[in-house]
Amino acid sequence: MRVSYAVREEELQETSTPADVSLRNVVKMFGDTVAVDDITLEIPRGEFFSLLGPSGCGKTTTLGMIGGFETPTSGTILLGDTDVSRVPAYKRDVNTVFQSYALFPHLDIFGNIAFGLRRKRMAKDDIARRVAEALRLVDLPGYERRKVAELSGGQQQRIALARALVNEPRVLLLDEPLGALDLKLRKQMQTELKRIQQDVGITFLYVTHDQEEAMAMSDRLAVMNAGKVEQCGSPREVYEHPATRFVASFLGASNLIDGRVASGAGAALAEVVLSGGERVRVPGERIAQGQSEVSVGIRPEKLHLDPVEEPAREGHNAITGQVTFGTYLGVSNQYVVRGPGDTDLVVYVQNLGLRAPGIGDTVRLSWLPEHTFVV
Repeated sequence: MRVSYAVREEELQETSTPADVSLRNVVKMFGDTVAVDDITLEIPRGEFFSLLGPSGCGKTTTLGMIGGFETPTSGTILLGDTDVSRVPAYKRDVNTVFQSYALFPHLDIFGNIAFGLRRKRMAKDDIARRVAEALRLVDLPGYERRKVAELSGGQQQRIALARALVNEPRVLLLDEPLGALDLKLRKQMQTELKRIQQDVGITFLYVTHDQEEAMAMSDRLAVMNAGKVEQCGSPREVYEHPATRFVASFLGASNLIDGRVASGAGAALAEVVLSGGERVRVPGERIAQGQSEVSVGIRPEKLHLDPVEEPAREGHNAITGQVTFGTYLGVSNQYVVRGPGDTDLVVYVQNLGLRAPGIGDTVRLSWLPEHTFVV
């Protein structure tokens, strides 16, 4: 594997890093159906970038257009500085790993990985060296003469990955490659994929509907819905500050309470009156000038759940509600509390062995103003 692909972390952070993939106003229609609706994205060299969204949101179609399996109805797709919008797949400097491993059962592992190199008529010694390097990269050295049927699902996925990487593409496209694996193996492969991407330093473009998977591996991700990108940013940015109601609800659990802005938009702290009449403070910068109707959001793990008899937490927002549901999850307890405007709020409480509130108990929910987002 060429080490020239390696990209240092400080290089990734520079705004001047050239884009390996650029989509400019890309539209894809199937008849009268708009599958991808005017997407513009730039993916810098060496980034692990994910397209995240529910089934039918257009993420796989977008990947297909980058890979050359679909042709955009309009717009431009660039690999580096080259417009590949109408270039066939076999002429693009990309490789794709699918959920179905698509390994050749009649070939041994060496033959599977070497397939693309042999089509390029590479010298035998170079092929042997690069296959061995690819196997070491996916932590399967010495597997050259194994048969596909002798491998587990996770090992087959590693071989599919090695077969793609051995060709040293500019961009590696991954279409839900871990979907067929069981939960434990899928989590293990998430770690391995991220390690491999950091080792080779090339651009990975990953498609998934699994929020946790995207957040665990991605440098940045784009959340898609109905053919559009609703928000693009780092996992932390998108999770902590979702831009839309859809992003807030799709990327993890969110509590949203409708309200109206009372004062302070643009100031350090603004005041919002919730649907039940309670007043809470939120960072003023998260409310646009002139915005009056908002939804206030709090993630379940940011909430404290206390008996109403205890003193209120200083500097916190606070609302009261009634526990309607509770369940034990091992590391935490999950509660549902009927809050302002009959809104059901989910709360995660770390399992510290303290007395658990009962169904019907009146409790106080509190959180820091800076942990509030607004959509």
